[in-house]
Amino acid sequence: MAMTFPDFDLVCDQEIESRKLYTNLFLISGSKILLGLKKRGLGQGKWNGFGGKVESEETIEEGAIREMKEEAGIDVDLVEKIGILEFVFSGRPQALETHIFVAKGYSGELIESEEMYPQWFPWSMDAIPFDTMWSDDHLWFPYLQQNQKFKGKFYIDGNDEATILGATLNPVESL
Repeated sequence: MAMTFPDFDLVCDQEIESRKLYTNLFLISGSKILLGLKKRGLGQGKWNGFGGKVESEETIEEGAIREMKEEAGIDVDLVEKIGILEFVFSGRPQALETHIFVAKGYSGELIESEEMYPQWFPWSMDAIPFDTMWSDDHLWFPYLQQNQKFKGKFYIDGNDEATILGATLNPVESL
């Protein structure tokens, strides 16, 4: 299920000066997936996984676990990296490298934080609110649902973050 439209390297000719590390963690419990409605900052008004910037003193996995605790009040276990996505925005010299994680178990009680409103959704592609998520999510979520590791690069219009100018997305054996 590899995808290229149009080829990332052909449309993205800008130089990337740096990368910022981010995490995005999805909790799957039985036939449900936990998503959070972003209440402020980047992605405000969109449903997404839980995550954010990785701090300098922590591993990427530790950052994902910390962000889940801060944003939803729960501790997760069995965290597995399932994907890596790179986002390049036209006219911006810094790329965002986002590591996608899945957790299958948790402890504690879900809370609404200042940043996120958590809600369970049926773990079905038809039930996921793609119309109120990032424009790339519907492209890589099938990998997530099939528990297939993946890597992707998305070139996004820097003036309209809903417009994908180019992308590559491929299954991989390991990350």
